[in-house]
Amino acid sequence: WKPRGAYYILTDVAHFMKRYDVPDDTAFAMWLITNVGVATVPGSSFYAHPELGRTKIRFCFPKTDDMLRDAGERLLKLRS
Repeated sequence: WKPRGAYYILTDVAHFMKRYDVPDDTAFAMWLITNVGVATVPGSSFYAHPELGRTKIRFCFPKTDDMLRDAGERLLKLRS
C-alpha cells in the first residue's frame, strides 16, 4: 500500500504573524484559537532545531466536511 497524501499542511505564516504582531509560532497558534476559533500545531515542534519552524504552523484535517468548511470560513476573516 502506498499513501497518496496526508491530512495535514505545514505552512508559513510569517505574513500573518507580522500583520497581527505575534512573535512566534506558538503564540500565533494560541492567537488563532482565541481570535479565530481554529486550532493548529506550532511548527517549531516538528524540527530538531525549533527555530527553523518559528514562522510555521500545522493544520490537521481529520474532521468532518462541515467542520472543515466552518474552519475555512473563520480563516477567511484573516484576509479582511
